Amino acid sequence: MWQVSISTTAQGEEAVACFLEREFQKPASIYCDEATGARTVTIHPRRLPRPVQALRARLRGGLRQLKDCGLDIGPARIAIQPLPRRNWAESWKRHFKPVDIGRFLLIKPAWSRRRPRRGQQVVILDPGLSFGTGHHPTTLFCLQQLALCRRPGQRQSFLDIGSGSGILAIAAAKLGYTWVEAFDHDPVAVRVSRQNAKKNQVEHRVWPRRQDLTTLQEGGSGNPRRYDVICANLARDLLLKEMGKICARLNPGGKLIVAGILRRQFGEVAKVLRGFNLTLQVSMDDKYWKSGQFV
Repeated sequence: MWQVSISTTAQGEEAVACFLEREFQKPASIYCDEATGARTVTIHPRRLPRPVQALRARLRGGLRQLKDCGLDIGPARIAIQPLPRRNWAESWKRHFKPVDIGRFLLIKPAWSRRRPRRGQQVVILDPGLSFGTGHHPTTLFCLQQLALCRRPGQRQSFLDIGSGSGILAIAAAKLGYTWVEAFDHDPVAVRVSRQNAKKNQVEHRVWPRRQDLTTLQEGGSGNPRRYDVICANLARDLLLKEMGKICARLNPGGKLIVAGILRRQFGEVAKVLRGFNLTLQVSMDDKYWKSGQFV
């Protein structure tokens, strides 16, 4: 795990964040020091796309282009450093508390003694190095919609694209979805999500696989399997590029949940989905993020 940070200004923070997101194909976070007003844009890639010096040179080149456009991005100091695997994997445990998803689900760590309320299904989660504990607003929205989309007594299928810790697929199995599939391009995420499925005793129903969405077949000689509910918690660029593959796997009248999208980018995603005859039904705004359910 690595940490790549760029110091910038209030005017430059969004441009710098977009630049990092294009380079690493994942959302960046923005930290503001209230005392000084300084901004730091940070991203945490699992591995670097090129050697440190080559990456630093590429980032400097991109930042020069932003300055040439007339943006005041400030000092634009670049910091690239590895994060100790053990510290990263263990640090979340100090902050991971049980999360209630309405009356439907309780997400909790194995060491928590919190008891579920009547009717709540329990998901025991150990995300380790993988994204997804239910605390992040994008994951929380996906869990809420997954619960609300469930129709008791009906057979429903679910596909999770970019499964991370496996939290959504496990929750779907606990909620009674009758066919659950999940995939992620990261082998560490796949391993962790399989461990979590076993911990929750749903490994016979949830078996996440390693799959890169960019290499997924459009359908080949036959039609792809279709699902009643699909969750795509992905960065905007990847989502837009592969939207055709995703929508081709949605049943007529099915629900597509998209998350992991910066607020300023959501309108573009909604516009593209309208081209696939999908209309926004529910959305949630957070400080930097926006998520939505489309039918």
